[in-house]
Amino acid sequence: MIIRISIDCMGGDHGPAVTVAAAVSFVKRTEDVQIILVGQELIIRSELKKQKFDHHPRLTIVNASEVVTMEDSLEVALRRKKNSSMRVAINQIKDEQADVCVSAGNTGALMAISRFVLKTLPNVDRPAICSILPNQKNKPTYVLDLGANVDCEPKHLQQFAIMATALVTAVEGIEKPTVGLLNVGEEDIKGNEVVKQSVQLLRDEHTQGVINFYGNVEGNDIFAGTTDIVVCDGFVGNVTLKAAEGLGRFVKTVLAAEFKRNIITRLGALIAYGALKAIGHRLNPSNYNGGSLLGLRGLVIKSHGSADAYSFEWAIQRAYDASRNGVLDHIASAMKELVGQSASDETVKDKD
Repeated sequence: MIIRISIDCMGGDHGPAVTVAAAVSFVKRTEDVQIILVGQELIIRSELKKQKFDHHPRLTIVNASEVVTMEDSLEVALRRKKNSSMRVAINQIKDEQADVCVSAGNTGALMAISRFVLKTLPNVDRPAICSILPNQKNKPTYVLDLGANVDCEPKHLQQFAIMATALVTAVEGIEKPTVGLLNVGEEDIKGNEVVKQSVQLLRDEHTQGVINFYGNVEGNDIFAGTTDIVVCDGFVGNVTLKAAEGLGRFVKTVLAAEFKRNIITRLGALIAYGALKAIGHRLNPSNYNGGSLLGLRGLVIKSHGSADAYSFEWAIQRAYDASRNGVLDHIASAMKELVGQSASDETVKDKD
């Protein structure tokens, strides 16, 4: 089975210089993939020539004359730039030419265009962005929402938990991944009204066997690996993600500066080189690039706009894994099961 991936080559801070290089690298090491490079054809061909990879049977180019910039409003992205690389790349899924799309472009525009073109799955009110963060158990912690929905109702957090459960089950092979609700404390009495009401909804889903709800978790639990999944609204999630990435880069910068301070610290760095390299790899945000837009009738992966080729290739890997493991079917089935359960509950209430 060939996995077909469309890439918005013009998106992000660096455009084709990064996206094309990452695509070439991924094709070289992955045999069962077909990549569609979407964007301004002449620029893409130029980048392929630089990579000495301008003719390959598993790389094709689809021309798109326009580019959605980071500054473009949603109106411009949706209504005025209908031939943008972002929209054409997403259209590849709608037209059944691709199984999944990857973009490093404007997050708001990507979500809006994806939702407009692909529509949401039945029974999904709002799509959410789900990505991973490292934890001390050397496993990923899946966190959502990471910015798509600043304000959420309890039912939205409930849907996020169900969709993330389906994602983790499919990708990680965990039958009943644990779900935590991000809060300011573990006690049920803590948090705002949305969180308190969400706790009850998630406990109900746990009782019915839909999810494996652990309970409230705090920020430190993300990196402790207390639960496989952490659910929160998009405002909290985005702040958490950016803070974690900033801290990772800060620690790396401080360590580098201290080990270069004098001859003794340089010697210490030489002795500890292996351990420092391993630490750097585990904490490198690039290794966790690529957030899934869950809840759409198609698979879309959002890369960081500032991603380099190494980081963007990880986003392509996330896209490949999601398609290979049938994430879309898992989520659709999970949401269908939720509605079936809700209908059963209403029937019971009517009888009562």
